Amino acid sequence: MSAVPYWRLSGFYFFYFAFVGAMSPFWGLYLQSLAFNAFQIGVLMSLLQVMRIFAPNIWGHIADRTGRRTAIVQIAAIGSVLVFAGVFAGDGFWWLFVVMAALSFFWSASLPLVEAMTLSHLGERSDAYGRIRLWGSVGFIVMVVGLGHAFDHVSIGWLPWAVLAVMLGIVAFARVIPEAEILPHAGDHIPVWAVLKRPEVASLLAACLLMAVTHGPYYTFYSIYLVEHGYGKSTVGWLWALGVLCEIGVFLVIPRIFAQVTPRKLILASFALAVLRFLLIAWGVESAWLVWGAQTLHAFTFGTFHAAAVALIHQHFRGRHQARGQALYTSLSYGIGGTVGGLASGLTWDTLGPAWTFTLAAASAALAWAVYAAWGKTESVPVGAQL
Repeated sequence: MSAVPYWRLSGFYFFYFAFVGAMSPFWGLYLQSLAFNAFQIGVLMSLLQVMRIFAPNIWGHIADRTGRRTAIVQIAAIGSVLVFAGVFAGDGFWWLFVVMAALSFFWSASLPLVEAMTLSHLGERSDAYGRIRLWGSVGFIVMVVGLGHAFDHVSIGWLPWAVLAVMLGIVAFARVIPEAEILPHAGDHIPVWAVLKRPEVASLLAACLLMAVTHGPYYTFYSIYLVEHGYGKSTVGWLWALGVLCEIGVFLVIPRIFAQVTPRKLILASFALAVLRFLLIAWGVESAWLVWGAQTLHAFTFGTFHAAAVALIHQHFRGRHQARGQALYTSLSYGIGGTVGGLASGLTWDTLGPAWTFTLAAASAALAWAVYAAWGKTESVPVGAQL
């Protein structure tokens, strides 16, 4: 990877997903420590997804029009830090509502642009994406394990300071990511809407949205669920870490997998295994073996799924549509899907109970499989040959 800024891109992924490693497992517990109820926690956690409906498309449109993707990533990183500082000024529900909404507006801008730049830097070597992206998983593990152990000994009230430190790391690497050349493509004249209307593209985005709905209760309540069933916070941290370790394993071998299996088949397998995983979480929480076993499926429900989805989006949105394509993937899946999943789990957690909440998540994954199996068929070759 001589011509690829490997460590600068990897460093950004490291700190970006270290932030996720602090927020996803522990921010719900932090909000619980402030005496918010399940619905309020669901609302506040969903705000990390709500702005991903709009913000990535706004930033992606600007990036595709100006070609200045790096500058936007830098602005977003600095804006995120300035906004997050607001958590130190108050802890009321509506104050945190405003802070987290504004934080998400800036924070959600970065990843789709960095994904597009990474694939542009890789060019024909795009099957090596996993070797860069895996550093994000490493950052997640470092944070989730470190904080899991720390919060067995110190108050979770220290969490905002840990998050702030990680965000400063994002700012540092945003400053050194080099711009990538946007190569012209024969489809540049085709409007984005025309690409979106193709059945294989529309069904892919719809299925990805449903997969994000599936993970809504996981990212909002999984840690609370485990703690309430007697698991220690350090154990919770290691459970999150196990899932991401399996994810790293996938990113290491994904080039060889892509050489043999099409992304479409991989993503369908991911949906099917998500059904199994969330049923195990729903009904097997009393068995430590089932809980640990379910976490190994994160290799497929996130690792394989994300690698295949990013590859397919890059395949469908080429040339000047690259940033917009990744932004649409983020907005429709993690934005709308994540918001619906988070809010719905906040409503069902106290009414239907945790087990049925995770069962509904499994049903969403089953629907994702059905949608993409029915309408996602394309003439496809292994991704290494396409990209």
